[in-house]
Amino acid sequence: MKRLDIGIAGAGPAGLASALMLARQGHHVEILERFAEVAPVGSGLMLQPTGLTALDALGLLQPMMALGSRIDRLHGADARSGRTVLDVRYDALVGGRFGLAVQRAALFGVLQDAVVAAGIAIRTGMTLTGARTSGEKALLLDASGQEVGPYDLVIDATGARSTIAAGAATAPGVRELAYGAFWATLDSDGLSHDPNALTQRYDRAKVMIGILPAGRAQPKARDHVAFFWSVKVGDADAVKRAGLDRWKAGLRGYWPDCAPLLDQISDWDQLTLARYAHRTMRPPVSGRVAFVGDSAHSTSPQLGQGANMALIDAATLAHTLSLTDDIDAALAAYGRARRNHMALFQMLSLAFTPFYQSDSAALAWVRDRLVATIARIPPSPALLASIVSGTLIDPFAAAGLKECDWHAICAQPVVESGVAVPA
Repeated sequence: MKRLDIGIAGAGPAGLASALMLARQGHHVEILERFAEVAPVGSGLMLQPTGLTALDALGLLQPMMALGSRIDRLHGADARSGRTVLDVRYDALVGGRFGLAVQRAALFGVLQDAVVAAGIAIRTGMTLTGARTSGEKALLLDASGQEVGPYDLVIDATGARSTIAAGAATAPGVRELAYGAFWATLDSDGLSHDPNALTQRYDRAKVMIGILPAGRAQPKARDHVAFFWSVKVGDADAVKRAGLDRWKAGLRGYWPDCAPLLDQISDWDQLTLARYAHRTMRPPVSGRVAFVGDSAHSTSPQLGQGANMALIDAATLAHTLSLTDDIDAALAAYGRARRNHMALFQMLSLAFTPFYQSDSAALAWVRDRLVATIARIPPSPALLASIVSGTLIDPFAAAGLKECDWHAICAQPVVESGVAVPA
């Protein structure tokens, strides 16, 4: 591939990973970010074998593992009866796969440090509202209507609320989801929990409370957990007006063990309300503009695939661009390569989410009685593990990646601040 001038809108994981992969191929890359200072947004997330493999290709897996918490299972129980509703174990699949729970700040820090070390330019304070193709070039538009560029290629990585995607010829339809969640990153001291599991409690589908061990934001810092509580976005203000004490009392009633976390929350400002939307851009390309991560596709976080899909998008786009000098052909190949994997997991997320976040008592009953039983009968455990891993359809070949040897990865010492520590 000839050397390209590439402008990347957005300095989240999708944008930073795209910049690294493309700069390492010899392209000239600059990142344009709307905030005055580049910073992460959000609490915790799960890196699955898909995202971890993409990080390994960048040489960033070991630094990430030094900060994250290994997750071996996802476990959910009915808050009132204690009956197991969800039990997904990675070891239901051969190969030694696992998840890695991390703070968003940790993932951002590892990627940003690599971007800075690579000398990739980041322009901050750039509010971008659109993009257009002019001949063989692409231009970004800022809030004042001024053009930024030109570039041989623009990559939109500005996320689920992308105005660039909204104005594209292939603009996706957006379906706002009724349920979101309050999130907080909290100290795990005094908390009784499984350090290698995402643990959840449910009351039908209206209440979902979760604890995700999330490691540390930087080397030598203390471990934290991501704590979340599902809420209807339209009810969030009413919940706040009712008062923090009332909210805490309700959560203690469902899950007394989470009291040490609730004791740390003294103000609503410590909680972030996350809103979710379902959107799909087909294809994730418009002229000389490519879309990666949530700007191309977004769902609820129920399957924990968001950041992982973004990292696979970045790897796939870089791979298709490496195969030909024809940019348009490479972008068309990127769209084809991501189509089936993206569509499958969006469909699964759309299907599964109402069982865990909705007003339907019937779906919760089916989940608790029928689905929980079927999930224990082979081959269901392996099927669920492959869904959570992001590998129900293989995304690696189309991205030019080879999945990690997880047994070998786990046998290596984890390096933190230059000091080898046992894995």
